[in-house]
Amino acid sequence: MSDERPARPSDIARAALEAARAASAARPQPTRRRIAGPRRKWTGAGPGADDPQPLGRLVDSLVTEQDWSERTRVGSVFGRWSAIVGPDIAEHCRPETLTEGELLVVAESTAWATQLRLLAPTILGKLRAQVGGDVVTRLRVVGPTAPSWKKGPRSVRGRGPRDTYG
Repeated sequence: MSDERPARPSDIARAALEAARAASAARPQPTRRRIAGPRRKWTGAGPGADDPQPLGRLVDSLVTEQDWSERTRVGSVFGRWSAIVGPDIAEHCRPETLTEGELLVVAESTAWATQLRLLAPTILGKLRAQVGGDVVTRLRVVGPTAPSWKKGPRSVRGRGPRDTYG
């Protein structure tokens, strides 16, 4: 009787793997050209710079890169007026212009203009806390203005058309 056993599947696989390794070692290895620049570093489980970023972080970096921080702080005075001064005050006045640190606020009535002049230190404190101390340094409050009767380049002095009101 012969001592040869039939080949097992694991023996066949092992022989095929050894033959493939021998063929690979006999073949000349191609030379790899190294690409200039830093090698990619894998970030692992944490977020990396090339991963998707939250929109707020991208906008903040753009504002910093373009040096728009002063403009965004000025814009936040107008955009967040209601949140800064509160909804009760904001419904009776609105910011008009901001030039050289002076914020012009137009009130809806002379009574509200007087009230806002009394609240000016409080409003300035809120603006310093929310926006920054150097954006708004003075607050000028004006009441509503009367309609202008002057139309066009030429006008006649006087009180305006009196027959309109009967």
